[in-house]
Amino acid sequence: MILPSLTLILMVGCIRFSTATEIKRIEEQDVVLPCQHRFGHLVTKNLDIEWLLQDSDPNQKVVITYSSGSVYENVSAKQRGRISFAADYLMGDASIKISSLQATDSGLYTCKVKNAGEYDLKSAINLVVLVRPSKPMCWTQGKLLQGNDIKLQCRSEKGTEPIFYRWQHILDAEGQQTKFQTRSHIDSRTPEMLLLRNLSHTNAGVYQCSASNEAGQQSCFVNITITYSKDPGIIAGAVIGVMLGLLLIFLIVWCTLYRKAKRKYEEEEQPNEIREDAEAPKAKLNSTQSSVGTGSTQSGSCSVKSIRNGTPYSQQPRTPSTKEDKGPVTYTATEEVNTNKNGPTQAHMRRLGAVPVMIPAQTRAFQTV
Repeated sequence: MILPSLTLILMVGCIRFSTATEIKRIEEQDVVLPCQHRFGHLVTKNLDIEWLLQDSDPNQKVVITYSSGSVYENVSAKQRGRISFAADYLMGDASIKISSLQATDSGLYTCKVKNAGEYDLKSAINLVVLVRPSKPMCWTQGKLLQGNDIKLQCRSEKGTEPIFYRWQHILDAEGQQTKFQTRSHIDSRTPEMLLLRNLSHTNAGVYQCSASNEAGQQSCFVNITITYSKDPGIIAGAVIGVMLGLLLIFLIVWCTLYRKAKRKYEEEEQPNEIREDAEAPKAKLNSTQSSVGTGSTQSGSCSVKSIRNGTPYSQQPRTPSTKEDKGPVTYTATEEVNTNKNGPTQAHMRRLGAVPVMIPAQTRAFQTV
């Protein structure tokens, strides 16, 4: 007899659980859980009303109750101040109201009404509190260089599962509306990630990631600015070109300075050069008359008259020694012998034993008088 009774109770419990009414509300909203009983027309002094909650904890919790003419609302610490009877419970409506729903309010609610030992059990209500997705975070993985592959990531930290993600390329680099390029790829297994292959200017712009569930939707944005990398060959060519240009400028400056220095050196050395074709200075030789006596020869003395710097001066000629009396008279390069108006000829000078000397034209020591 006991075994059939237990079987009947289990069957009734399964039927109640399977036929539980589901109510969905969004976080921060209010909800009314209905409970109509049949003891409203009877004497209510023995009336007892009790609401039970079974959440993740396997044990049921009393959330509100009426007994012995008093209402006890602050039974649950999590719902204190947010739960109350929504109607006249003494007249057959024991519905309750929960304000400012929270995720912890989700669970299976059961209304039990008893009067004078007689029960009126109601079907359980499954309350589901939906939490909107939190504002997602958007970020990129990879370097934003032309030709690279990058990933756009999007994630919401809070929200009732399942959360659905959707990527959109809403604006291009010029701020115009655009569509996804063929190089964009979204994996159904990881919809929060967008893969962009072989970046180019068509991939630049603003991307939007939307995270949504039954409760609502939140979005974030990411701006893709692509850096266009230059070809290494072009960079190397530019560097070599600059170096060659600097080298050319250096050579031009060096050649110019060298030519100036060489010209200056030639101008300074030119007055000191000895010219082979320079004409020897002319001199006028003056000699005193010679008288020849009987059996004896009297030599007259010679005087050299020169003009230096425009001023005439006399210089006594060298007197030959006794050993040289019989030889010809020799004059040095600094002596000028006056013989006639036109001066001695070269043949005459050679006969006299003169030695020809090369004198630079620019620095002649004597001037012809």
